Amino acid sequence: MASEKVETVIAGNYVEMEREEGSSKSTESKFSNFLWHGGSVYDAWFSCASNQVAQVLLTLPYSFSQLGLLSGILFQLLYGLMGSWTAYLISVLYVEYRTRKEREKVDFRNHVIQWFEVLDGLLGKYWRNIGLLFNCTFLVFGSVIQLIACASNIYYINDNLDKRTWTYIFGACCATTVFVPSFHNYRIWSFLGLMMTSYTAWYMTIASLIHGQIEEVKHSGPTTMVLYFTGATNILYTFGGHAVTVEIMHAMWRPQKFKLIYLIATLYVLTSTLPSASAGYWAFGGLLLTHSNALSLLPKNGYRDTAVILMLIHQFITFGFACTPLYFVWEKFIRVHDTKSVLKRALARLPVVIPIWFLAIIFPFFGPINSTVGSLLVSFTVYIIPSLAHMITFSSASARENAVERPPPFLGGWVGLYCVNIFVMVWVFVVGFGFGGWASMLNFIRQIDSFGLFTKCYQCPPHKA
Repeated sequence: MASEKVETVIAGNYVEMEREEGSSKSTESKFSNFLWHGGSVYDAWFSCASNQVAQVLLTLPYSFSQLGLLSGILFQLLYGLMGSWTAYLISVLYVEYRTRKEREKVDFRNHVIQWFEVLDGLLGKYWRNIGLLFNCTFLVFGSVIQLIACASNIYYINDNLDKRTWTYIFGACCATTVFVPSFHNYRIWSFLGLMMTSYTAWYMTIASLIHGQIEEVKHSGPTTMVLYFTGATNILYTFGGHAVTVEIMHAMWRPQKFKLIYLIATLYVLTSTLPSASAGYWAFGGLLLTHSNALSLLPKNGYRDTAVILMLIHQFITFGFACTPLYFVWEKFIRVHDTKSVLKRALARLPVVIPIWFLAIIFPFFGPINSTVGSLLVSFTVYIIPSLAHMITFSSASARENAVERPPPFLGGWVGLYCVNIFVMVWVFVVGFGFGGWASMLNFIRQIDSFGLFTKCYQCPPHKA
């Protein structure tokens, strides 16, 4: 049986909180561990990379048509760096919180630490409530987006059913994630998810290049301020998967390595998304403005159908990633989080899935909802709150002196770190939340005006409307 070990934590110097995986002579046990139990740095890398790619891979060509090629590339690079930076901040705060608690002999073996608990432990209940509100709302709509994406994708293989009907079906399928206990149990699924998104990204790149440019292709983006900032917030969302950061860190045997893992995962994501988005925009140009899902413009064949099926599976996995922290919050609220009964926890989790399912049926707008969530929720959840929380946590001289992890030397100490935090907060508040929120809401309202909330058949072909 795996033993638990927490190494000595020296004040001001975090050594390691590490679990040793016990050896088992049973082949069945080893096979089960390989498929079911995660926690290594590789598992964290698979989780981060696949989660980032899956969020907006199919809508990035659409974003490039709104932004133009140059702005699209620059925003990806900028938000990739900013996303990695705030992931670093969250990891520092997690390690600080966990170290302080373990000095107080708190045992986390049967408890999953979450972001709102980190804020509570370091800054108090007011911050806990803010973090809980933004994080849970973001996770709810992140889960909604995965259901919408499932319906949008399967529609390109079988349009005998409309997208809302497919949402009913996939909502029932995704509800089975209530049986997955924690992020430890996503090991093999994270690895497979990364393979699936990699195939889809490179299929989109190669297929777009082989297809070539459509007749009279136009690369006129950006054409309006609304389109420009809508596209920018969609990319903000690409590198904003931090709502599950703490839970992934807690599932790691060596959580202090997370910040490097996230940076490497971001670099990998850029190698997948930049080519696919650029190639799609080169081939189809402004036509993408009316096709938020890039797969809809690629020729229907076995390769495209494979990409669709793989993304369906991966979106099911990503739904589980987004919902699991919500499951934990709800379990803690109704006080069943510590129970070892999988069935009892699964039944307790069902009330979390039902409203998500309902929202996906109301708002099946694949592209516009990404931008709206990015501007109104990701801006605060992922960028502004972590930056501000880090600055306040280490605002006193004693907190900086006893910090478990100090700023990297190349930043020039705490002053340099604060300068970066201030830049991130101001940029995201003005560009992401301000201009992005204005543009995304206008775009989203136009979708509702065009298609309605409960129309019988959303975006059906003419012969089926």
